Amino acid sequence: MKELQDRYIRFDWAIKRLLRQKANFGVLEGFLTVFLGEQIHIVEILESEGNQQAEDDKFNRVDIKALNSKGEIILIEIQNTRELYYLERILYGVAKTITEHIHLGEAYYKVKKVYSISILYFDIGRGSDYLYHGQNRFMGVHTHDELRVNAKEHNAIVTRLPADIFPEYILIRVNEFNKVAVTPLEEWMCYLKDGIIRPDTTAPGLGEALEKLKYYSMSPAERHAYDEHLNAIMIQNAVLDSAKLEGWIEGRAEGKAEGRAEGIEEGIAKGKTEGLLETARRMLSDGLSVEMVSRYTGLSEEEINR
Repeated sequence: MKELQDRYIRFDWAIKRLLRQKANFGVLEGFLTVFLGEQIHIVEILESEGNQQAEDDKFNRVDIKALNSKGEIILIEIQNTRELYYLERILYGVAKTITEHIHLGEAYYKVKKVYSISILYFDIGRGSDYLYHGQNRFMGVHTHDELRVNAKEHNAIVTRLPADIFPEYILIRVNEFNKVAVTPLEEWMCYLKDGIIRPDTTAPGLGEALEKLKYYSMSPAERHAYDEHLNAIMIQNAVLDSAKLEGWIEGRAEGKAEGRAEGIEEGIAKGKTEGLLETARRMLSDGLSVEMVSRYTGLSEEEINR
């Protein structure tokens, strides 16, 4: 019974099927509170292309676009498989979100702050941490102070940091997490990686997840769809791993073949050169001039003199 009780569904499936419902906002708000470092309240889930469910989205990105109580937009995206130009795509996604939520002719102050949170199950590159935060800051080249800009709010001029306006990016590298879960952040990482939630957890959102994300709380039809989702991810990862392995093997074989071919060519060239040198020596010993030997062997006079 304990095994049945402690199994929880993956976060990507929860985002796609459960966390879009207002009754389950507590799980999503807890996740955002922990990873953004401030209390987050979701007002509504906004529609986006990533929200649409399609047959080919089993292993591609899953995202959700939420509006919080401060009027900010939060994008959450889960990527299960490798993508070479991932950073370029999330930049495009943020830019598109900004333009979607300001109408032509509106003042620029209506541009909304956007948070982009990426949960990655692939190796995006080098780096020893499992959590990375990117933010726009304008620093003095000579004075090293941070620029503050003037803005108008409620008919008063106030100073704001560029970070209050520009998007923020958070990259969560799930596979790089290998710590014992102690803090709320680490408990969330443990759930994202291994699907484990401590029964005595006090981490924001995970208490609600204990009840709402149980595998065996779903209907048989929902469990079947979820199992198919997991199978699709495993098959896709196996395909990618096989392709990577085959590419590595082919690369080694091609490298060996090219090495052998180059060795043969070098050997032939070396043999030809040595043969010409030997011919040149005989011609010189027979009394022919250097100029004449060069004409018949194709060797330079410098080579013949050496």
